[in-house]
Amino acid sequence: RDYVAGGACPSKATIPGKTVIVTGANTGIGKQTAMELARRGGNVILACRDMEKCEAAAKDIRGETLNHRVRARHLDLASLKSIREFAAKITEEEKQVHVLVNNAAVMRCPHWTTEDGFEMQFGVNYLGHFLLTNLLLDRLKASAPSRIINLSSLAHIAGHIDFDDLNWEKRKYDTRAAYCQSKLAIILFTKELSRRLQGTGVTVNAVHPGVARTVARTELGRHTGMHSSAFSSFTLGPVFWLLVKSPELAAQPSTYLAVAEELEGVSGKYFDGLKEKAPAPEAENEETAQRLWAESARLVGLEMPHASSV
Repeated sequence: RDYVAGGACPSKATIPGKTVIVTGANTGIGKQTAMELARRGGNVILACRDMEKCEAAAKDIRGETLNHRVRARHLDLASLKSIREFAAKITEEEKQVHVLVNNAAVMRCPHWTTEDGFEMQFGVNYLGHFLLTNLLLDRLKASAPSRIINLSSLAHIAGHIDFDDLNWEKRKYDTRAAYCQSKLAIILFTKELSRRLQGTGVTVNAVHPGVARTVARTELGRHTGMHSSAFSSFTLGPVFWLLVKSPELAAQPSTYLAVAEELEGVSGKYFDGLKEKAPAPEAENEETAQRLWAESARLVGLEMPHASSV
């Protein structure tokens, strides 16, 4: 089963003293990624919306890894105000940030909007991380070599960036298509950010971690209906057992991108699990990536420095 679902991180590299931020780290893949990086000696910051769950996760990780440099910080990616407050606090408290894992996501939710009026999946999965990453770039550059890992999904293949209606205000809402758009946006962001970061010592890569049981059965997948029917449970059960990863296994690709010495300098790539793969053609369209960047900066109120100065 491990072979079918993808294996463990092949790198044994440790990161003693390096500061790591993992968004959405109170459960599932995020928590297991934070656990792995704490186990390898990192100074790990869990960035989560629900502070009660975040504090509990930090306590679990400290107890499991015996690494006491694991802290909980409030971050609500559905609020630009919260993102700016979090980034300001990190800039104030941390002289360096070596690894940023943009892991948090919502999946197939109803047609909700963020505090600032963005369609929820586009707002949380992509725009929130777009702003957060840009606000932390100075710290990441000061800590070079440093790494940004963006969690995307195989679902990006079915995605399309509709610049005329990014927030689904004109069309009938399609929760699946909205999710796919958000995951395609993440890869386009990765490509454009990598281009802008050339020569800084900061790398950025996107990864599809695999479908975790977190998606199939717990919080991330609570709107998908995967576990709500007898058909899903009994007919698809054996298939899911083979193809659906445990959160521990699904955290291995993010861990690999964060620590592997052989990936130093590798940037702007898309990984399917532990292997570099070519993403969908639209994800490699430079014009689309640059247009999305400009539109995203406008939407989140980010000042637009010249590309070479980012």
